Amino acid sequence: MLYPNKIQKSQTKSINYSNRGMFLESLINESNQYYQEKDIALIFKKPTPIGISEAIYTDRGRVIKNGYFKAPSTLDYNGIYKGKYIEFEAKETKSTTSFPLANFHEHQLKYLKRVLQHGGICFVIISMNNCIYLLKGEDLVFFIENNSRKSIPLDYLKEKGFVILEKYNPPLDYLKVVDQVYFERN
Repeated sequence: MLYPNKIQKSQTKSINYSNRGMFLESLINESNQYYQEKDIALIFKKPTPIGISEAIYTDRGRVIKNGYFKAPSTLDYNGIYKGKYIEFEAKETKSTTSFPLANFHEHQLKYLKRVLQHGGICFVIISMNNCIYLLKGEDLVFFIENNSRKSIPLDYLKEKGFVILEKYNPPLDYLKVVDQVYFERN
């Protein structure tokens, strides 16, 4: 590109993959902040339990050099809404035909089942093909227990899932879908 005073600069595109998969999470986090500010619900991202085995001290403070996962994590988010315990996982895929079940860890599925057994609201938010779906935990468990497939076909998500629309505030109003699925149908 030619700038004033004949200064030339070349434009190189640097691709940064560090935040890939973070778009859905950022929408949910902003929505949860909105829900909290408006006193609609208290839902939080759960931190991953990490232990520190080695750290160094710099002029900017303590920096972790080596760490480990203390315990397997459960699901991404939990909280309370309309007097009910709520817990869910958020997942994204670039696949256009199906959602790989390998994205779920066995301990997460066991935990999801336990939340359901105790009467909690449990679901998965899946971003796929520029569409965001809420899939009830019961439907996820049913699919896994009754299929030998290694992925959930898009048709199943379209049939059993509920589309969550993006908007201005909150950016992802998933509680509107939770109302529709869990409170209006009871």
